[in-house]
Amino acid sequence: MKINLINPNTCQGMTEKIAISAQSVALPDTHIIASSPLHGPVSIESAFDEAIASAALLDVIQQGEQQGVDAHIIACFGDPALDAAREIATKPVIGIAGAAFQLASLVSYRFGVVTTMTRTLPASQHLLQRYGYQHLCSGVRATDIAVLALESIDHNTYQALKKECQRAISEDGAEAIVLGCAGMSDLAHELSQQLAVPVIDGVVAAVKLAESLHQLNLCTSKQGQYAKPLAKAFQGNFQHWSQ
Repeated sequence: MKINLINPNTCQGMTEKIAISAQSVALPDTHIIASSPLHGPVSIESAFDEAIASAALLDVIQQGEQQGVDAHIIACFGDPALDAAREIATKPVIGIAGAAFQLASLVSYRFGVVTTMTRTLPASQHLLQRYGYQHLCSGVRATDIAVLALESIDHNTYQALKKECQRAISEDGAEAIVLGCAGMSDLAHELSQQLAVPVIDGVVAAVKLAESLHQLNLCTSKQGQYAKPLAKAFQGNFQHWSQ
């Protein structure tokens, strides 16, 4: 199968890093097509960043559809433009936050989320409510590590992340940890070994869910909420979305 793995920011180094994590767990016949938009913010750390990135992200979803991919993964923990992407795609679209919550709920009674900036805490809490996992989450903690600092993580940054994970376990009662940024994807295994609890990265979780949906021949329903958008005129460079 072919998976359209999208890093919604424009940091190519982050895209390459995420692709390595995804391919490391993919089945031998799964081809990961990793890409990022040509336009938009270099990192997504606010509602403004997410809104600006969403239109370009939808272009990459459309490109994947034209390439005949079997699934799309939005590799940003905010799951930006997820509903819109599911409307324009015929194949499954998976957000990494939703994927991580699902897997964490299967291996723990309560899981903690450890993310990047403090200002993103409300967004993570909103996602937990949206997906129905708030009652299973022991809490959301921020490290105040900038997203771009995760592209090439140093010792101090790693220790700051590890410390918040430890606090989530010892103080909040977390039995597993969900990493709240795609840029943390290569750290999950090492953290899990050092913390002695499951540590879930949404990128690899989404890959395995995409493969499962493909093997089960399941696609997004086009009845109701995720039906194709109504055809209408668009100004500028957006006309192809209405086709």
